[in-house]
Amino acid sequence: MQDRHTDRERYFLEQSITSEKYFIPFIEEHKKLTEETEILEVGCGDGGNLLPFVKKQCKVTGVDRAKSRIEKAQEYFNSQGYDIRLLNDDIFQIKDIGKFDIIILNDVIEHITDKAPLLEKLKSLLKPDGILFLGFPAWQMPFGGHQQICRNKVVSKLPFIHLLPLSLYKFILRSFKEKDDIINELLSIREAKITIEMYHKLVKEIDFKIVRDQFYFINPHYEVKFKLKPIKLPRWIGSIYYIRNYFTTTIFSLLKSNS
Repeated sequence: MQDRHTDRERYFLEQSITSEKYFIPFIEEHKKLTEETEILEVGCGDGGNLLPFVKKQCKVTGVDRAKSRIEKAQEYFNSQGYDIRLLNDDIFQIKDIGKFDIIILNDVIEHITDKAPLLEKLKSLLKPDGILFLGFPAWQMPFGGHQQICRNKVVSKLPFIHLLPLSLYKFILRSFKEKDDIINELLSIREAKITIEMYHKLVKEIDFKIVRDQFYFINPHYEVKFKLKPIKLPRWIGSIYYIRNYFTTTIFSLLKSNS
């Protein structure tokens, strides 16, 4: 497990830097942010992604099922005097939350097995001209299985092991003495995997329109994490079905409702 997964303040600040430098410009190519812009992030965690939007004085709401994460986020934003609505709840259970100009779903959809109901729900929360921003890693990319969360420093740095046959994958995790909770989480991610092709099929089924897709060979978040300059995936690789998944460390996507 990398230090950033236990150092929550560091993780929060890293998220905020990436959000400010890369999420906001990507979104603002299609929708400008103002003080009246209403933002919702689902799966907001500690709230790092939301900080730049709060600084721009947008009307911001964050939702997460993890009580400890929401409490940590609330503590930070309160200490800075920022006005933000944070809800410890399941997005499917919330009523009268309102409609939003922009909904953010970053590094979440790859953890959700039943993806269609989630996107349908988010679609219902968009204003008529609203947009949904998604960010997620392609399943076949080197660390698409999220093995970086492993506590063993060796196995956490092994690329592509999530693509091994299930029995062999489990054997490796247990051989490195990973705890059951980590193994169960990794197996859950394996079950919920999403490829670019699966994503595009899902979007079509939900009747969303893709405003823009951007595939990255070097994830923009790696700049603050590993000091690596972001690199977009060359278009010719991005046009090759299935193969492109092995080279896409993250996808930025903007969606609008067709209906």
